[in-house]
Amino acid sequence: DVKESWDASKHPLLSIDEIVASASAFPGRLAVITGGEPLMHPLDELTTALHQQGFETNIETSGSSALSGHWDWICLSPKKFKAPLPEIVPLANELKVVIFNKHDFEWAETYAAQVSPACKLYLQPEWDKASVVTPLIIDYIKAHPQWELSLQVHKYINVP
Repeated sequence: DVKESWDASKHPLLSIDEIVASASAFPGRLAVITGGEPLMHPLDELTTALHQQGFETNIETSGSSALSGHWDWICLSPKKFKAPLPEIVPLANELKVVIFNKHDFEWAETYAAQVSPACKLYLQPEWDKASVVTPLIIDYIKAHPQWELSLQVHKYINVP
């Protein structure tokens, strides 16, 4: 979400054609656009090009910027420092709330009350606090079974 969180020199800018060609070299046809905050960029052309190559397009967003792109699945992951735009919340297919401490459960429920009844609800431990908050999340899910546990599998298997 902030430019200081990653080294731009290690990630050169690519054209939409280059992105789609690179993705097309792999057999999978699911493109998940995530960030930082992907909606800081116009995504209509990218998602159109991906769909033309047979990709399903998913986005993970805080919802804090206007929605662009054509999405098969929207994961809303709100951040405390900047609320999602009200028009994005009801479009979410999935709500993922990162849990830092026990007070975050109440905050998660405020968003769960705003999404559609069909929206999948996930609680994810903040990576650096996982050893403390994962047991809290498991207890919460046992008492509130509409929620499921989400894990950052890529971090467990050391994929950047």
